[in-house]
Amino acid sequence: MTLINIRNLGVTLGNPLFSKLNLVVNTGDRIGLVAANGRGKSTLLACITGALEPSEGEITKARGLTVGHVAQNVPPGLFDTPFYDAVLQALPADQAESESWRVDVVLESLEVPEAMRARPLKQLSGGWQRLAMLARTWVSEPDVLLLDEPTNHLDLEKIAQLEGWLNALPRDVPVILSSHDRAFLDATTNRTLFLRPEQSPVFALPYARARAALDDADASEARRYERDMKVAEQLRKQAAKLNNIGINSGSDLLVVKTKQLKQRAEKLEDAAKPAHLERSAGAIRLANRGTHAKVLVTLEDAAVTTPDGTPLFKTGRQFICQGDRIVLLGLNGAGKSRLVSMLKQAIERPETARDSIKATPSLVLGYGDQALADLADSDTPIGTIIRRFDVGDQRARALLAGAGMTIDMQAKPIGQLSGGQKARLGMLVLRLAEPNFYLLDEPTNHLDIDGQEALEGELMSHEASCLLVSHDRSFVRAVGNRFWLIEKKRLVEVESPEGFFASVAG
Repeated sequence: MTLINIRNLGVTLGNPLFSKLNLVVNTGDRIGLVAANGRGKSTLLACITGALEPSEGEITKARGLTVGHVAQNVPPGLFDTPFYDAVLQALPADQAESESWRVDVVLESLEVPEAMRARPLKQLSGGWQRLAMLARTWVSEPDVLLLDEPTNHLDLEKIAQLEGWLNALPRDVPVILSSHDRAFLDATTNRTLFLRPEQSPVFALPYARARAALDDADASEARRYERDMKVAEQLRKQAAKLNNIGINSGSDLLVVKTKQLKQRAEKLEDAAKPAHLERSAGAIRLANRGTHAKVLVTLEDAAVTTPDGTPLFKTGRQFICQGDRIVLLGLNGAGKSRLVSMLKQAIERPETARDSIKATPSLVLGYGDQALADLADSDTPIGTIIRRFDVGDQRARALLAGAGMTIDMQAKPIGQLSGGQKARLGMLVLRLAEPNFYLLDEPTNHLDIDGQEALEGELMSHEASCLLVSHDRSFVRAVGNRFWLIEKKRLVEVESPEGFFASVAG
């Protein structure tokens, strides 16, 4: 049964975000919405809810249809509200009074602990805030559910929990979700819409298979365009040749033939459409200055503790060698970020490091944390690059433009940039540091799929040595060649991450 019908929809904000978009949403659909950062995903969801008027086209909905929309951010007015009350307030007043049990049912389904329910939203992690917004939307049982980047701020356990929750929803409730998490899209969707400025292709497939079909279609389109252009060029050459013969011989027939050939060439050129070229949100490039040292870091049964000294785990005897791309796995709170910060300190300030962690003296660190904390919100991108690196104003501007920053963006406070723009600035800072060892804590957090794939490619092509923490399963599978797991207060090496992923999902 058709619940939403989108016809010839278009939105132009300066440039067209999308146009001529056609999509039918039926019961049982699980639609993944895929596009680069800032290319219209949130805008399309806002059009479906009715919060935004499109520039062209129309959206028709089944009579009486209710749409639940989980936006990316918590409304500021809710920060002081306890979790439970934030969900209860989403119900109409009479229902909230007589049917408050609905809140308990939703919170149980999302496995929200009792202790968490009385806490104000501002005291909760980003992940729990996301789940609070989901509970608040779902408690009124909408007919259609729209989710905007639902895995942002979620760790692997909560992503697995959300996958399970979505897959257990009544099958007749359609879900449209925008996400940059490729594994999450594969686990939760059965259709994929690639949002593009001109034609937005839809495939009745989950992300990975839809992406392969899209790549094939784009390649076929590119071949057709080249072929048409070649034929048009040959027709023009034939026309020029006949034209010369016609002029010399005075043949009217040849002049007519020349005109016909030119018209055919023009018709082909007008009809030929270049293959879609994705407009880059900014290049991601890394550097690797190399080192002669085979062993970069040695861990001699280092004790990893919380800041107040509570033991978390011991590392045993471990080596990080040149060319290792080690992924650190473990449940939330196991001590992954603590080990990363201990390694950072041992490399940056060896005089303060414990004897149990030794870094080779030639090590040059490239560090990126999930909060992008080394980028000051009050500073500007141009100021950051000029102050930190020995590059002039002109070179700094060229580098920032290559990372997707317009002249206007370069002078803005970093705090005003989007998460994706900040992430690309962070990657540029990493590259200019010319490290030979990368320490990356959730590096894909704010990157779109193009950015994730570019980062994967850079780490692989430069044979970069790194230790990384990531909840992005696709990224982990693509990049890692060694896997360390924190388990039962020990650090152990495992063959692959799949056992850990399965245990979290279970």
